[in-house]
Amino acid sequence: MNIFLIGYRCSGKTSVGKSVAKKLGLSFFDTDLELVKEHGMNISEIVSRRGWNIFREMEKAVIKRACAFNDYVVATGGGVVLNIENVKHMKKSGVLIWLKATPETIKKRILQDKNTKDFRPALTSKGFVEEIAGTLLSRNQYYENAMDFYIDANSVGINEVCNAIVNKLSV
Repeated sequence: MNIFLIGYRCSGKTSVGKSVAKKLGLSFFDTDLELVKEHGMNISEIVSRRGWNIFREMEKAVIKRACAFNDYVVATGGGVVLNIENVKHMKKSGVLIWLKATPETIKKRILQDKNTKDFRPALTSKGFVEEIAGTLLSRNQYYENAMDFYIDANSVGINEVCNAIVNKLSV
């Protein structure tokens, strides 16, 4: 069984995923990092050169490969749940955990993350704060429909989120 972490950008999927994998003795895989490695450019470059549709197709291919793994913790891209095929593949392969964070928490983390501008392209033409609130609001239903359960990723550290996931999985 795999563990797929879903959620908006900067909700903690990569950091928490590494921690959960270590704690459970599983391997870790980050779909965004794999895309960057595979295509030799960051996500912003992929989107600006090839467009969102091509990026989503590339992402789908990486998700399909990740679903063939066993005993992995997989950090996914924030928009992976927008494609129902991705969700179906992940559901067959494991459990989907939504790291749920508020726009305020995400904004704070994005501002602290030096790689955000290069690694995470703008999703809309709106301003930074409006984009987070609007996009998160529209995606919440996708996360809710895809998840097996969620963990509150606000105002808590990586270890607390990791422990909450491990505890929930062991029930």
